Amino acid sequence: MKITTWNVNSVRTRLAHVLDWLQANPVEVLCLQETKVTDDQFPRAALEAAGYQVYVSGQKSYNGVALISRSPLAEVAAGFGPVLGEATAASFDAQKRVITGVTAEGVRVVNLYVPNGSAIGSDKYDYKLRWLATLRSYLQALLAASPLICVCGDFNIAPTDRDIYDPVGRETHIMASDAERQALAAVLDLGFADAFRKFTAEGGHFSWWDYRAASFRRNQGWRIDHHYLTPALYEQAIACTIDRTPRQWEKPSDHAPVTVEFGSLSLDQ
Repeated sequence: MKITTWNVNSVRTRLAHVLDWLQANPVEVLCLQETKVTDDQFPRAALEAAGYQVYVSGQKSYNGVALISRSPLAEVAAGFGPVLGEATAASFDAQKRVITGVTAEGVRVVNLYVPNGSAIGSDKYDYKLRWLATLRSYLQALLAASPLICVCGDFNIAPTDRDIYDPVGRETHIMASDAERQALAAVLDLGFADAFRKFTAEGGHFSWWDYRAASFRRNQGWRIDHHYLTPALYEQAIACTIDRTPRQWEKPSDHAPVTVEFGSLSLDQ
């Protein structure tokens, strides 16, 4: 089983890219972020015609997440609200950043688009830290019901210095500040592990490159798109890779797809 996360930076703009990539890489679940479209305008028909189930939570021009699955998913829910209650989640769920569903194998996939934070010390930065604290409560509740969880998406955080092409000055840079890393670490302390680092220890591997300054050609990127796995899944992961190919296409997303693969083992634990 393969699960992919990909911030497509507008699903309507990159629809051909998504369809071409899926044809070449028929993964079981594709998690999209920053779809930038309302649910009624999502290009559902084209993906369904390609043989996929489509589950979306979107909004006009901003944010938006989707699950694209080869088989129907169970228990699909959007936002923090269904788990934490509307009183806790209301201030966060106005922005469409969370969607989850359970595969036929019993794996709960949690697809996230973590806030960027804009600038250290800004209101949006404070919102990001509060959002991550709420994510921790959300995942803690999910863990009580399932040991098989894959949390993936655009986290807008490079967890270590080896995840940045040049970490000098990162303490004052959004997506790498100490407070952001600590907030992410608090989430992972629930028992999640980084699938990519199970297989690749060295730096120089990135999933996002700025459109400016020939960043992709010079490989001046950041690794901010992740798969975090519960122990039962982590042990069964057999690969986790970043596919740089779509970043080379005409008018690409600034992110690359990241895929985790599991062996053909029983996941009913």
